[in-house]
Amino acid sequence: MTSQAVRRVQSGSPWEESFGFARAVAAGDRVLVAGTTSFKGTVLYGEGDPYEQAKVAFTGALEAIAEFGLGPESVLLTRMYLTHVRDVDAVGRAHKELFDAVRPVSTLLVVEGFVDPRILVEVELEAFRGRQAP
Repeated sequence: MTSQAVRRVQSGSPWEESFGFARAVAAGDRVLVAGTTSFKGTVLYGEGDPYEQAKVAFTGALEAIAEFGLGPESVLLTRMYLTHVRDVDAVGRAHKELFDAVRPVSTLLVVEGFVDPRILVEVELEAFRGRQAP
């Protein structure tokens, strides 16, 4: 794959600049979205609310794939990282609202924590931008 076949987009997250990464990268038929939280710039949305943080984080990830002309129907894989097992149902409910019709493969993990202790949820997506099979 040549470098011309790869396209990157940024979301403006302060971590993208300080850590040197892109929000999403398209390479061939795949679009990968980096870990996305409910931060928009320096503002955390849904503080203390795992459902709201999941909705905002997934919305941010979906905005990243929209840069490539894709929507939720293109999502093949989701990953959800939570800091508390008690939040599984709330985050699962947010996921179902966004992806129930799509049914991507999914992974949910409980982790020790994130770079900001107010973050309860971080998500990743992988999407496909090739032609649909008949």
